[in-house]
Amino acid sequence: MEQQPSALIVIDMINTYDHPDADQLLPSAQKVVPVVSGLIRQARDAGVPVIYVNDNFGQWRSHQGALVDAALAGPHAELVEPLQPDDEALFVLKARHSIFYETPLTYLLWELGVRQVVLCGQVTEQCVLYSALDAHIRHLEVTVVSDAVAHIHAELADAALEMMRRNMGARIVAGAEVTFSEEDGRGGPGR
Repeated sequence: MEQQPSALIVIDMINTYDHPDADQLLPSAQKVVPVVSGLIRQARDAGVPVIYVNDNFGQWRSHQGALVDAALAGPHAELVEPLQPDDEALFVLKARHSIFYETPLTYLLWELGVRQVVLCGQVTEQCVLYSALDAHIRHLEVTVVSDAVAHIHAELADAALEMMRRNMGARIVAGAEVTFSEEDGRGGPGR
């Protein structure tokens, strides 16, 4: 299969962790941050677009800077610091679970010529799952980095990864298996 231009999508990692299920999410988030950070660094180095798609947490006057500032001022800034968007990063706000629902992401990916998305972030059994489905129905190739997605409920996360693999044809890989290469300024995850 020909390698397609790709983008790394970082889902909901700019987070204050002050929501009701944060205590259940934090242990998993702490484990994935180093892997997500490595993916971001690798994508940046290869010229692959890094797109942060982040919940606005009901703050309708929020924007990228406000969300980052709030997360860095919160009690778990150490989880956000290594993942901060740089000046080249693209940022899309979302209000619901899917990164595509009522956002300009589909158009942005089309503008960039992206045909393959590499998903990381949180929460595996919610936003990552629904986003993978919406990417699949948009005929995008989907890769989910299993050790770069945080969960609230481990058993549901395992089931969600299996559903993405089986029902959506997603590639489920470990972070160490992902390699981005330069190709027209964009790369694709290694095969």
